[in-house]
Amino acid sequence: MDLPFLIKGVIIGFSIAAPVGPIGVLCIRRTLTEGRLSGFISGIGAATADATYGMIAGFSLASISNFLTGQQIWLRLIGGLFLCYLGIKTFITKPSDESVSSNKQGLIRNYLSTFLLTITNPMTIISFAAVFAGLGIGTIQSNYLSSSILVIGVFVGSGLWWLMLISTVHVLGKRFDTTRLLWVNKLSGIVILIFGFIALASIWGRNFI
Repeated sequence: MDLPFLIKGVIIGFSIAAPVGPIGVLCIRRTLTEGRLSGFISGIGAATADATYGMIAGFSLASISNFLTGQQIWLRLIGGLFLCYLGIKTFITKPSDESVSSNKQGLIRNYLSTFLLTITNPMTIISFAAVFAGLGIGTIQSNYLSSSILVIGVFVGSGLWWLMLISTVHVLGKRFDTTRLLWVNKLSGIVILIFGFIALASIWGRNFI
């Protein structure tokens, strides 16, 4: 196994996943209100999207990359509207209404939601393309084995970040009672909704930060 490429992939995946944005807020909230498994599965959804974009950048699939970056308006619109929907839903949901973390349909829904939010963020593919180009990885398009190992590393690195975050939140969250969980929902809903507004505003080149 080409260990250096695996390590590079882990570092890239971890570093790109680490900044806490709307996905992080969503995973933290789900961990506190639905359980550790629900939060981790949500993180894996984001990690899968990271690996998908890592594959596009790692295999130098320029046509797909150019298409995605050329569809930034639609991607931001879909992602922004979905964030607004999740923000409102999270704000009005009571802890007693939360689905059980072991519910299969609930886990699939959580996985797909974070995958969709990550895959509709055009900055993700731009970040991977920039990092890979800086490391000279885009020049190995003919070495499919190394590229595949790199993508696996990206998934592992991203998943490792979510495992660390969710485990930490789970330990700290044991002190939360129903009242605190209610405020977690409301605060998370507001933060996610703000991220949704920012995504929509960015379509017109406006910055509300």
